[in-house]
Amino acid sequence: MGSAGSTSKRFDRLADRLAVLAARRARPAGGFVSQPEPRSIGHFARGKQLVTGNVLLAGHLAEAGEAALWDIAPPDAAFTAEAQGFGWLDDLAALGTREAQARAQDWTWSWIARYGTGKGPGWTPDLTGRRIIRWVHHAMLLLNGRDQAQSAAFYAALSRQATYLAKRWRGAAEGLPRFEALTGLVYAGISLIGMEALVAPASQALAAACEADIDAEGGIPTRNPEELLEVLTLLTWSASAMSEANMAVPPALSAAITRIAPALRALRHADGELARFQGGDRAVEGRLDQALAAAGVRAGATPAIAMGYARLHGGRTSVIVDAQAPPEGRAGLTAHASTTAFELTSGRRALVVNCGSGQAFGADWRRAARATASHSALGMEGVSSSRLGRSGDTLDHRAGITASRLTLGTEGSDLYLAHDGWLSSHGLTASRSLTLAQDGRRLSGVDALTAMTAEARRRFEDVMTTTAMVGAGFAIRFHLHPEVDASLDMGGLAVSLALKSGEIWIFRFTGPVELGLEPSAYLEGGRLNPRPCTQIVLRGEARSFETRIGWTLAKAKDTPLAIRDLEGVDP
Repeated sequence: MGSAGSTSKRFDRLADRLAVLAARRARPAGGFVSQPEPRSIGHFARGKQLVTGNVLLAGHLAEAGEAALWDIAPPDAAFTAEAQGFGWLDDLAALGTREAQARAQDWTWSWIARYGTGKGPGWTPDLTGRRIIRWVHHAMLLLNGRDQAQSAAFYAALSRQATYLAKRWRGAAEGLPRFEALTGLVYAGISLIGMEALVAPASQALAAACEADIDAEGGIPTRNPEELLEVLTLLTWSASAMSEANMAVPPALSAAITRIAPALRALRHADGELARFQGGDRAVEGRLDQALAAAGVRAGATPAIAMGYARLHGGRTSVIVDAQAPPEGRAGLTAHASTTAFELTSGRRALVVNCGSGQAFGADWRRAARATASHSALGMEGVSSSRLGRSGDTLDHRAGITASRLTLGTEGSDLYLAHDGWLSSHGLTASRSLTLAQDGRRLSGVDALTAMTAEARRRFEDVMTTTAMVGAGFAIRFHLHPEVDASLDMGGLAVSLALKSGEIWIFRFTGPVELGLEPSAYLEGGRLNPRPCTQIVLRGEARSFETRIGWTLAKAKDTPLAIRDLEGVDP
């Protein structure tokens, strides 16, 4: 296996070198066919930071001062990838000042001088595709005021990247990396004079990727909602570029957009933001609205299940639940042990959340964020429902769903799920029942651990013997959004939850557990450090063949049916 992997890497390096050599001989494009329009959204505030020399990429803050971005010693590969992908151009364009334009131009031409002939870490298919997209989107910002020699260097570097990508897009991993590579190639072929021959093969390959990587319900193998949004964004950009060039959009591309849009609507909370599962964040502000509008798919009935997530909705409340096993193989490199975990949003305010992705906060946070304890779910003490294998990259032991049932009725929505995550280790099947009232004012839950067969009971008895009859420790966690104010109530038998909107929710429970409030962390992309928050924890021991814990999250009786929540979400 190791030999095959090293052989593959050597082949990739050789293929990259050959593609770069071919790219160096590329004839420079004669300019743009027409003036490109910027489609990507950036952050005004981040643009201001970049102008002052404060560079925040992949969770690392670096001081650039007046130096080029490429003079910063990268703290890790993720920082390098974000820098080489040129996503920061979106932020400088969002600021749009003369200083922002100067910084964008300085860093771009510095890249051309240093890496433009095919050197450096940015010459991979996905990063090259990502970079081409940004150069095309912001070409007017970059070329404004540049002299003829500088413009010629820009077009020559863009042409080399397109030529390299035409030969190496197959080297991109399936899924989002391949969509980035092919979208960049489509952009180059449509936008650049002299590159027209790239369009037909690139659009055919993009259509084939849509058929291979996007399933019948509009999902992708990683089950990452934010990644699905990125795929839709790239597909709508490609389709728009084709339409504006009076080219036919491949039917497979249009069909993929039509499948993805309803799936994303199902993964969208009541506040309009994405659910945070399997390494995904809530997405760049405005990106989801923009992608759904560009998709042009009329909103119909929102699916109750999409990409393995179940959606319960009542009144102003949405509940999204992970109702499937984590992804496996290459798609599972960032998978989380989140089976049966849920998030709840009321109106414009998130209440119950998952901790999120630790990708931007270092190796320890990356690993911790993938554990069951970082999700709003039941977890056995020290043992996640899905567990990392020897490689430490993929979840080799994956919790499989053994039973599922979703009922949407006039009185509310009922979901029942069971999984075998602790069957081999403890002899226990975990189940979760959720009922959301039609008016959205009450979510009732039952979490159970059951030894269901004779063999399972023998295994559980072994656990009891090993623990000297203490039992198998477990905890049911409800991570709260940082803006939720939680306090113990009724002598420690309930928790009062105050939202910024003025809503009050009350958490209660029944069963042999102890209630507590403990610190937690909200892992949010674009921030330097995790945000501190609180989690409700129910701790207990499974000492019999069945342990059942009931709980409710309900709006306080004096909370109005509707609250005018006009203030924006606090930063």
